[in-house]
Amino acid sequence: MSAEREVAEAATVVAAAEAGAREDASLPPPKTEAASDPQQPAAPEGAAAAASPPPLRCLVLTGFGGYDKAGDRVMVLNRSGMWQEEVTVPSVQTFLMPEAMTFEEAAALLVNYITAYMVLFDFGNLRPGHSVLVHMAAGGVGMAAVQLCRTVENVTVFGTASASKHEALKENGVTHPIDYHTTDYVDEIKKISPKGVDIVMDPLGGSDTAKGYNLLKPMGKVVTYGMANLLTGPKRNLMALARTWWNQFSVTALQLLQANRAVCGFHLGYLDGEVELVSGVVARLLALYNQGHIKPHIDSVWPFEKVADAMKQMQEKKNVGKVLLVPGPEKEN
Repeated sequence: MSAEREVAEAATVVAAAEAGAREDASLPPPKTEAASDPQQPAAPEGAAAAASPPPLRCLVLTGFGGYDKAGDRVMVLNRSGMWQEEVTVPSVQTFLMPEAMTFEEAAALLVNYITAYMVLFDFGNLRPGHSVLVHMAAGGVGMAAVQLCRTVENVTVFGTASASKHEALKENGVTHPIDYHTTDYVDEIKKISPKGVDIVMDPLGGSDTAKGYNLLKPMGKVVTYGMANLLTGPKRNLMALARTWWNQFSVTALQLLQANRAVCGFHLGYLDGEVELVSGVVARLLALYNQGHIKPHIDSVWPFEKVADAMKQMQEKKNVGKVLLVPGPEKEN
């Protein structure tokens, strides 16, 4: 996942719909969209039979306070186009929300937790006794990763973040918070774990990928899923772009063989055709949510008209957890 995409999706729209067709009508009114499965028109007589396309589930904004049509409360996983009030997506890209889940939690769950889960478990093969370095540990993916690490026994988590966020990280499960502004995280990790770590979650790119690789224990893995080092401030910096590109890590197959290490790459956007794979991950995440093991950490919620303020919240690195955009009036953060 590119750094720009990570920033864009970190302020995501609540694409969920409230169920309304219940006999006791006991549920509260919805907060965002209502989902329904439109009727398909009958085929003309004599028409040749053809494979029908996946059914569409239409998500229609009705505002915070009521719904237009009955339907399921769903989360939506879509590559783009969610910063709007009405969306139509294939039903295979929707996932039923647990009854206890809020719309804000639903919006904060999919991208962050799927990314963290697949990096840690599918690529990283996280097991009891492992150690993990989580960069940007106070961000959406970082907080998700730390919570998922807590589902495995005796996992040591090193998390990089500004010093002001360390207490929140400790509460979330980070064993050793590291202020990357004032200390070299490589030196700090080596003081505590001289052999290094088993997994490095790398959303930074550039020279930090090489640092992560050199921190690995034998059989360790660095999984890169972003290039946050390309973004150095409010304006585009061509020198920073060039420097990051020039310092991008490179390794040969022979070097990997001799080091007993692995380098992996992950981009959720390019798995949009892997319905069975992604759906299986979502099912496991929802099971963890229902068991109380994970819960999306939401930093703030912003109305559409304050999108610039929401982006500034992240650009200035003030957020701890997910930043959300929602239709409707502003909520108190």
